[in-house]
Amino acid sequence: MNEDSAKQPMHSHAVPNDAVPRAALWILVPAAAVTLLGMILLWPSGVADAEAVDAYGTEVDGHVLAVHETECDEADAELNEQLQATVCGDVVVRLLTGVDAEQEAIVDIPSGPGAPVVEVGDDVILIYTPDSVSGQQYHIIDHDRASALWALGVAFALAVVAFGRWKGLRSLVSLAITFAVVLLFMVPAVLDGSSPILVAVVGSAAIMLVSLYLGHGWNRTTTVAVVGTLASLIVTVLLAEAAVNLTKLNGVLDENTTNLALQYPIDMSGLLLAGILIGALGVIDDVTVSQAATVDEVAKANPKWGSARLFKSGMRVGRDHLTSVVNTLVLAYAGASLPLLVLISAANRPLEQVLTSQIIATEIVRSVAGTLGLIAAVPITTWLAAYLARRNPQPKDPKAPKEKPKPRPKPEAASWDEDESPYPPSHLR
Repeated sequence: MNEDSAKQPMHSHAVPNDAVPRAALWILVPAAAVTLLGMILLWPSGVADAEAVDAYGTEVDGHVLAVHETECDEADAELNEQLQATVCGDVVVRLLTGVDAEQEAIVDIPSGPGAPVVEVGDDVILIYTPDSVSGQQYHIIDHDRASALWALGVAFALAVVAFGRWKGLRSLVSLAITFAVVLLFMVPAVLDGSSPILVAVVGSAAIMLVSLYLGHGWNRTTTVAVVGTLASLIVTVLLAEAAVNLTKLNGVLDENTTNLALQYPIDMSGLLLAGILIGALGVIDDVTVSQAATVDEVAKANPKWGSARLFKSGMRVGRDHLTSVVNTLVLAYAGASLPLLVLISAANRPLEQVLTSQIIATEIVRSVAGTLGLIAAVPITTWLAAYLARRNPQPKDPKAPKEKPKPRPKPEAASWDEDESPYPPSHLR
């Protein structure tokens, strides 16, 4: 053993152990217990339907049998101009559900901005209003996209399973659990009057714990990603709350949020914070899983590297990953708000007024809070992965063949010099 190798610590030459570290369980077990307790305490007891929904009408399914277009009546020219109606006429629809199922109804051709364009053979959604002032009880409001969405869903599932195989199937199961938590717990709990931010924290923790372990398995790398995600979510919540309070955002942005605030006792600013947290979760767990896996692979490929060098190497990869993910996050928010940006641009308002308006300020706060949470996720996860990679080395396999000790070299026989001794070595023995 040379002098340099003697200076190296014994564990630095070991391969990282894939087993879950015992120290991490002191974080995971309490976190899982608190999450389960939070879901039990916050589980909605019952959500009352809003009265406005009943007054609006009942949705029924229909199938278009015929479309008859006619010229618009000049007597209704002013009304047609207000509704931006360019086509008039009626549509014959066979009702598939509701009180008049299997009967035919004649309705007006939909008109106005965003009105569906219907053709023979289309499946449509109608609204049934028996007490309508106009006397017409049915109106077409949208296309029935159930079949198309099912086809896209099946194609998506097949592609994921074909590429990811068993892991792809597990990712689909985790996706289903995510939707179940959001639709069966988070949304009803918020409507039931619970704190939106508390519901979001508990729901996000449940989604993260189940989906990460189900998708990536019970191992050290996944555990590092879980702990890093938990820490990053806490940082994101604190930063988002500080940003919302600093900018005095109330969460009431458009007609939908206004109606929601009028119909249900919901803390709208808390709902805004919950949306920021849920939106950041999907990007944060992607970063934490990538960082944990990267450090693990580097540690296995370079068993002589210590924790400090692994951390530096992982951070170099993390900076590159962070740059692209931040751009993705901002573009996602900008894409969702593109119609609003176009409307503001068409209004020719000053830039200062545009940026300080509540709608744009909300999107800025979303982007900033999510980005800061991502920035915190990279060093936290990288340091934890590098530390555990060298703290918990892979134990030696007892079935592995033992290395045979190398034989010691025999000492060389002394050469015989006639000038020094008259006798050869064999004579001296």
